[in-house]
Amino acid sequence: MNQRLMKEIESGSKNALTKKRIINYYIYNGSSTIPDLSKEFDLSVPTVTKLISEMYDEGYINDYGKLETSGGRHPNLYGLNPESGYFIGVDIKRFTINIGIINFKGDMMELKMDIPLEFENTKEYLNTLCKQVLKFIDNLTLDKSKILNISFNISGRVDPESGYSFSQFNFEERPLTEILSERLGYNVSIDNDTRAMAYGEYMQGCVKNEKDILFINVSWGLAVGIIIDGKLYKGKSGFAGEFGHFSVYDNEIICHCGKKGCLETEASGMALHRTLISRINNGENSILSMNHKDIEKITLMDIINAINKEDILCIEILEELGNKLGKQIASLINLFNPELVIIGGTLSLTEDYITQPIKSAVRKYSLNLVNKDTVILTSKLKNKAGVVGACMLARSKMFEE
Repeated sequence: MNQRLMKEIESGSKNALTKKRIINYYIYNGSSTIPDLSKEFDLSVPTVTKLISEMYDEGYINDYGKLETSGGRHPNLYGLNPESGYFIGVDIKRFTINIGIINFKGDMMELKMDIPLEFENTKEYLNTLCKQVLKFIDNLTLDKSKILNISFNISGRVDPESGYSFSQFNFEERPLTEILSERLGYNVSIDNDTRAMAYGEYMQGCVKNEKDILFINVSWGLAVGIIIDGKLYKGKSGFAGEFGHFSVYDNEIICHCGKKGCLETEASGMALHRTLISRINNGENSILSMNHKDIEKITLMDIINAINKEDILCIEILEELGNKLGKQIASLINLFNPELVIIGGTLSLTEDYITQPIKSAVRKYSLNLVNKDTVILTSKLKNKAGVVGACMLARSKMFEE
C-alpha cells in the first residue's frame, strides 16, 4: 500500500486531512459521487475531483463505474478500495480471545473465535497474547505489509487517546499501545471492550438509522457503551460507561473494584453464577447439579445452556437478575432518552429469558413519555460484537477526525 497519505496525515497537510475526512465519510456512508462529496465538504467539484484522482492513484479509492440516474449525465461512483489496507481486532475475554481482520471496506477476511487463553493480569499473559496475535498474522495469506492497525479490547478503565490502560496491564510508565506496537511490529490502539462491542453493533449489527444508543454489556461484569448522535461517547479520560459500579445495594458483597453495593454484585454473570452455586448448596435442584459432581466448576456458559434448555432454577435466578438490571436501565433511559437500547454480552445469549424481565422493569420504573420512543433489542452480533467492533475501531482510529 502507498504509505504517502499516512505520512502526509502525520505532517498535518491540509490536503491530506481532507483526504482523511473523505475516507472517514466513505467508512460511514459507503460509495458516493464527486458532486455528493462536494456538497458534503463544501468544496468545489474541481477540488474534489483532484483529491479523488490522487487517492485513486494512491490506491485508496476505486472507481465503481457510472451511477444510474433518471436523466442527464451519469456521474461516476467512487468508494474505498478493499485491498488498500487491513485492520486487526483482538477481543480479550475471561477464558478465551477472539481475533479478526477486515479489509478497507470492513469485510471480515479471517476470524478465529474462542482461542483458549484464560485471562490473567500478568506480564506472562501479555506475552502469550502477543504470541497468539503474531501466530494469527503468520497464518494470513494476504499482504501483511498492508496491515495498518491492530486494536485491542480491554476491560476496565482505558484511555484510547493516550494509549494507557489503568485497570489491566498497567506494568510500565509507557503507554500500553507503545509496548504492544514494539512487540508486534505494527501500529496498535486500545479501547474499552464494551465500547468496542457497542461500535461493532452500530456498524454491522442491529442498528439501522438510530444515532442515540445504549449498549448494555451483561457478561461476567456489567458496563454500558454510549453512542450519542452517531458517535461513541468516551468521557474526558475515556472512562465513560462504568454502569456496573453504580452504588445501589446495601449488601456486604465486595465487588472486584474493591467497593461494596455495586450494581454488578447483583446484576451480572458473576452474580448469576454466585447465586446459582449458593442455591444449589442450599439444596435446590438444577440439571447442572445433577450433571456436575463439583458444582464449583460450573461455568457461565453451562448456566446459559441450562437456561436455554428451560432449567427452572437457572431461569428463575436470571429473571430476578433481569428485573434488577431493568430497574437501573430505566434510570439510564430517563437520563439519556435513547432511540435504542441493545442488550449484549454473554447473558444476551439467553435471548428473551433476560430481555423480557428487563422490558417489564423498564416499563415499570421509567417515565412513560421518555421510554415510549425507546426500542430494546438483543444484540445481533452476539459473541462476535467485540471482535467486529475491535476491527472497526482499528480502522476508524486511523481516519477519525
